[in-house]
Amino acid sequence: MGKQKYLKQIEELFRKSPVVEYSSIERIVREDKKKNEYSKQLVRNLILGGKIRRLTNGWYTLHKNPEFIVFCFKPAYLGLQDALSFHNLWEQETIPIIITTRKVRVGIRNINEMKFMIRRVDKRYLFGFDYLKSGNFYIPCSDIEKTFIDMVYFKEKISEETLKTIKKRADKEKINLYLKKYPLRLRKKVENLLNRKA
Repeated sequence: MGKQKYLKQIEELFRKSPVVEYSSIERIVREDKKKNEYSKQLVRNLILGGKIRRLTNGWYTLHKNPEFIVFCFKPAYLGLQDALSFHNLWEQETIPIIITTRKVRVGIRNINEMKFMIRRVDKRYLFGFDYLKSGNFYIPCSDIEKTFIDMVYFKEKISEETLKTIKKRADKEKINLYLKKYPLRLRKKVENLLNRKA
């Protein structure tokens, strides 16, 4: 009976959260003396039963949305081309691009047939993101102004059409405010792009 109770609580946790950390499952079964073995067995059974999926070490989900992987690399947000898509600034397909301050391996990864990319940024530059709705959940995604600066920071190519759309929709004051946190060389590059005649 006790184990069934834990199972119901854990299934409820997965319904309420886009991703669940293993330590949260352990906390639910903390009364059990053999909690470690039972927690592991419970997670194994849920995976084998197709009820949940492993995202990365110690993180699980029951959803198929690859963008939820961003929660596994907190502090982090979705950015670059992925954010451009979120803000309807371009229509090309893209994989989730996670910008994190964590010391993790960067580059393209593939988990459960879901591709995503990790880019690392200094803690000083972890700002300029909002929580945007994706399905029933809200996920961190860089705003238009920070996306634009990140594109320059990571030396990503910006098409003329995308640049034109960014210029129309971006808040110039917010860009200038954000730029104060960056070195002069990057500020100049961003300003040159903003001032460039179409």
